[in-house]
Amino acid sequence: MSKTVFITGATSGFGLATAKRFDAEGWQTVISGRRTERLDRLKEELSNPCHAITLDVTDKAAVNAAVAALPAAFAPIDVLVNNAGLALGLGGADEADIEDWEQMVETNIMGLLYTTRAVLPQMVANGYGHVVNLGSMAGYWPYPGANVYGATKAFVRQFSFNLRADLVAKNIHVTDIEPGLAESEFSEVRFKGDKEKAAGVYKDVDPLTPTDIADAVFWSATRPKNVNINRIEMMAGAQAFSPLNVVRGMT
Repeated sequence: MSKTVFITGATSGFGLATAKRFDAEGWQTVISGRRTERLDRLKEELSNPCHAITLDVTDKAAVNAAVAALPAAFAPIDVLVNNAGLALGLGGADEADIEDWEQMVETNIMGLLYTTRAVLPQMVANGYGHVVNLGSMAGYWPYPGANVYGATKAFVRQFSFNLRADLVAKNIHVTDIEPGLAESEFSEVRFKGDKEKAAGVYKDVDPLTPTDIADAVFWSATRPKNVNINRIEMMAGAQAFSPLNVVRGMT
């Protein structure tokens, strides 16, 4: 019997690569995202059965309706990949746009909660499931300008751990994947379409790729049932840790 993976934010980057990775291994996919044309294009590229849903994860009613309306052939979901998320801006907390903060919270936290809560009953009824959440190293390692983005990813980390504690007796596995510097549309979204500024983030650096992240997602979701991968933190080979910031001359 075919296994099914449900991927949010599948129209680009990590989500798109993850859909292709699972499809290459014979899985059927449920792909969701806000851009219908991209979903249709991805569906045509996949070899195995695929169900595409145009979906904004911040819309609780739409998420619940989409999960409830899954065709029988695609339910229950074996693996949920909560990939939809974004960063907006890189300014200091005193100058950030409060609407950017709100959108990050609504997408990175509330969207993840809505989707997880909608899918979990299927997994519990099936007696098995795996939730893979896309966090970020920014949820643990702070950097200037990460303010609310990093805080939302810290939520993803702790929610993942608490989710596992709640569901271990129900045979539900949970993994938090935390990438560092990775090239996708992430920076272009963060800088609101400024391609030149986004490209500067990766200048003269060999970053992680969406394929690297997809490999980690697939690997963690396909371990033997006696193994749960709690968390994977990934960095580019050219990325490491910096000294603590010390501002001199302050009184």
